[in-house]
Amino acid sequence: MKAKKLKIPIAITMGDAAGIGPEIIVKALEQKALHRQALPIVIGDAQTMEQALVIAKSKLRIHPIAELSQFQDDPDVINVVDLKNIDLKNLKHGKVDPMAGKAAVEYIQKAVALAMAGQVGAIVTGPIHKEAINKAGFHYSGHTELLADLTRTRDYAMILAHGDFRVSHVTTHTSMRKACDRIKKERVLTVIRLTYEFLKQLGVENPRIGVAGLNCHSGEDGLFGDEEIKEITPAIEEARKQGWNVDGPVPPDTVFAKMKGSQYDAVVAMYHDQGHIAVKLVGFSMKPGGKVWDKMSGVNVTMGLPIIRTSVDHGVAFGKAGEGRANPESMVDAIKLAIQMAAQKSGVGS
Repeated sequence: MKAKKLKIPIAITMGDAAGIGPEIIVKALEQKALHRQALPIVIGDAQTMEQALVIAKSKLRIHPIAELSQFQDDPDVINVVDLKNIDLKNLKHGKVDPMAGKAAVEYIQKAVALAMAGQVGAIVTGPIHKEAINKAGFHYSGHTELLADLTRTRDYAMILAHGDFRVSHVTTHTSMRKACDRIKKERVLTVIRLTYEFLKQLGVENPRIGVAGLNCHSGEDGLFGDEEIKEITPAIEEARKQGWNVDGPVPPDTVFAKMKGSQYDAVVAMYHDQGHIAVKLVGFSMKPGGKVWDKMSGVNVTMGLPIIRTSVDHGVAFGKAGEGRANPESMVDAIKLAIQMAAQKSGVGS
């Protein structure tokens, strides 16, 4: 008799209630395959998720729970750890609201606590609004910094993935002027190491990593800037001493095309838009006319944490919140990757 495959609990945070987070979670969890592979548990507000069922025109049911032991393993049910922290009468979709910002942080705090206690195998985060969480008194520039603080992690980095197209970042949410100042050998080497470890976690046997330059033409031997000479190249050389297969600094205008051609398993980008534009160009597309997204694929992963965290690769999309037309593709991708990483970490299915 074949042994029954174990399912890993995965916590999914609802995100900002005024955005598309609740809707894309409902649409994602309509996929029966996700329930066959894991136990998805939404950390959020049950009434808001009920509202999302109506918005998404879904036939699923919400099952509010206080403890994970109350979980119902039913693909027609969305289990919600109900924090009861949204006043629906005063919530307006598409508007910055400190109430929704505070609630979004509380979902993350709860999910991290469950993951740190080993009660869930990974967390998947819905989109939050940076202004809303800051107006609520939580002064973070995004999920990554908040998660690092909650888990007391010093060395961490963001990596975006669209299938085998993966880009990690030396700097993220900061001005271009400050980003240039933060390109230091130690930081570049740390992100190379985290990227190498992440790829190994995914089962890549001998990771090939391309490191982008900061300046055009990677500085052209100092003609257009010396960050490559002083900071980036020394980090690459140190990484090679560790036995890692690292190439660069590669001119930023060709490094992503080389990865698309399977020369690299990941690219280390120097700043936010250098990496984000590349990933979203391959993962996102719009229908003719430029008003409707027909593809919104990609996953955001925080490397270096003691827990597994994946996320959608987009924001709260206030412009379409509450209208029922949000694309759940990135949420589905994030849940699938969380399941894959949690299964590999626990040895389930191996």
